[in-house]
Amino acid sequence: MSATASLRHDWTLDEVRALFTQPFNDLIFQAQGVHRQHFNANEVQVSTLLSIKTGACPEDCKYCPQSGHYNTGLDKEKLMEVQKVLKAAAEAKAIGSTRFCMGAAWKHPSAKDMPYVLEMVKGVKALGLETCMTLGTLDAEQTKALADAGLDYYNHNLDTSPEFYGNIITTRTYAERLQTLGYVREAGMKICSGGILGMGESLDDRLGLLIQLANLPEHPESVPINMLVKVQGTPLAEAEDVDPFDFIRTLAVARILMPQSHVRLSAGREQMNEQMQALAFLAGANSIFYGEKLLTTGNPEAERDMRLFQRLGIKPEAREEHADEVHQAAIEQALVEQRNSALFHDAAAV
Repeated sequence: MSATASLRHDWTLDEVRALFTQPFNDLIFQAQGVHRQHFNANEVQVSTLLSIKTGACPEDCKYCPQSGHYNTGLDKEKLMEVQKVLKAAAEAKAIGSTRFCMGAAWKHPSAKDMPYVLEMVKGVKALGLETCMTLGTLDAEQTKALADAGLDYYNHNLDTSPEFYGNIITTRTYAERLQTLGYVREAGMKICSGGILGMGESLDDRLGLLIQLANLPEHPESVPINMLVKVQGTPLAEAEDVDPFDFIRTLAVARILMPQSHVRLSAGREQMNEQMQALAFLAGANSIFYGEKLLTTGNPEAERDMRLFQRLGIKPEAREEHADEVHQAAIEQALVEQRNSALFHDAAAV
């Protein structure tokens, strides 16, 4: 069977529950087999995530320290200056990241901020990195502008199942999230979309999230699976811990349902020991965030990640580079344009 023919978009809850509840060894064996059909089992894609605008978000997501509804002691910051973002991107590339993700604590980007956001995309792209942003809800015009600027990925998580969603967020509907994903696809960009485990959801809610993602017309190219990072001041600060084996099972099911997607071991990795991370890679996770922070919460240091990779015989996935002169000239010209742009200098002053 061809790789394309093996993709499904019609999974049912009974089918997925049967996958999840089979003996652990059988599930991991199945997931690893699927993984090897589509990826090098000993490579992991490495991304770096930067918060380009922190705090005071009008959304009421119960897990989020950036929500303006909760007092978590987080310092509120304006949109970063473009050159500072590009400096951080260059540093990320220097330590081995191939994708640079930029996150802003907005319900949606404003008209006055969009020009600076677009300059960030162009500048990071010019450095030879894949670009990803998460800016909240988008309209069709904003989505097209991001695509025209060269944005590769847009991150917009579904977070949980449609049935449980209202227990976590009331300021944005599930339908709005799906609409944004639809705009991203129509604009020709890739989708990064996943969810969070440990918010008090049931097993069926966790599986319902995966079904929503897997039954989209096209699978997201990147599927971050987050373990709740509990932050004092948020309503979920005292939520019950996720069972580690249930977390690994969820990764494995995501791999089976979306065989060509990168499944990202995302937030919560700081709380995982090396053995749990190794199991996650065995279950089919093949992407991580790399560096000191994941937006506002801790993430294992890059050096520690590299030591773990060495012990496991894993290498960072290389991005395909185009070494031809035309591509190099385009990069150099883009960098010149960035330096000459009036927008390059002080986004935070607006």
